[in-house]
Amino acid sequence: MSSTLISANPAYSTQLGAAYVGDALKLLADLPDASVNLVVTSPPFALQRQKEYGNLDQAEYVDWLLEFGRLVYQKLREDGSFVLDLGGAYRKGVPVRSLYQFRVLLRFCDELGFHLAQEFFWHNPSKLPSPIEWVNKRKLRAKDTVNTLWWFSRSEWPKANVSNVLTEYSPRMKKLLEDPAAFYTPKLRPSGHEIGLAFATDNGGAIPSNLLQIPNSESNGVYLGACKEIGVKGHPARFPSKLPEFFIRLLTDPGDLVVDIFAGSNTTGMVAEAEGRRWLAFELDREYVAASALRFVPRGLPVARMRSIYESILRGEPVSIEEEVGFQRQLLAV
Repeated sequence: MSSTLISANPAYSTQLGAAYVGDALKLLADLPDASVNLVVTSPPFALQRQKEYGNLDQAEYVDWLLEFGRLVYQKLREDGSFVLDLGGAYRKGVPVRSLYQFRVLLRFCDELGFHLAQEFFWHNPSKLPSPIEWVNKRKLRAKDTVNTLWWFSRSEWPKANVSNVLTEYSPRMKKLLEDPAAFYTPKLRPSGHEIGLAFATDNGGAIPSNLLQIPNSESNGVYLGACKEIGVKGHPARFPSKLPEFFIRLLTDPGDLVVDIFAGSNTTGMVAEAEGRRWLAFELDREYVAASALRFVPRGLPVARMRSIYESILRGEPVSIEEEVGFQRQLLAV
């Protein structure tokens, strides 16, 4: 199990992973060097208005994040990757953008030795208009719905396989594949590219673009439903499971180790478990960690049992989700 890589006791563990309460810098330092295949995370953003989940002033943010990047570089395998989800921000009091995420990019590469394997952009069509002052009130700026994701790699040749993240063919492409000769004439494009019948081969799906359109509109999922049932508040800044899923499938194989250093509600750990990857989750807030355990409990677990798991983690008592799964199976067998 992944938890054996760290000397501290996990808040909870599953068949493939473990979640820890604590400072990610200390927990990262405890990991063996060159042991991690992928770090994928969404840190608190460098916003001017303080959020309840914690965030730093833009002037301090880049230096702060660099500390984590330095350790991540040390812990990654040679073909490992670090995917960092960063939201944009405005400078305080004026309708012009902060450049902090670009400073993160440059300093990670220039000072830490990372390579930019590729930049991705996450478009969240369900995102609310912000900032209110410039978008809603004064109507000076368009709604900000895109986050930047830097795919950093330790080497120039990180492990990756786009075949694992193919998307569904368009209706037009499906028709072409049914009868290429009827819909397609090989020819030389104006760009100089020669397009032949090889382009009509069914490869199981289309190669995705680096623009990921994923709505973040979950309001009645398992996690939030379980939180509601036991009367606790869910994490206010969750990212959708399709986001870490894309990079876990693209950049790792079953059995690889995936780490989230700002785990929040532990979406990454949940996806990694479902995809057969080992995982570790680090989060400073014990209440968020306790609630994140509800992502892994069996469906139909009594509310009293879910509340007991949550409260045990709050008290600092390690919980084995595997044992809870076994408990539920025994109940169903009776």
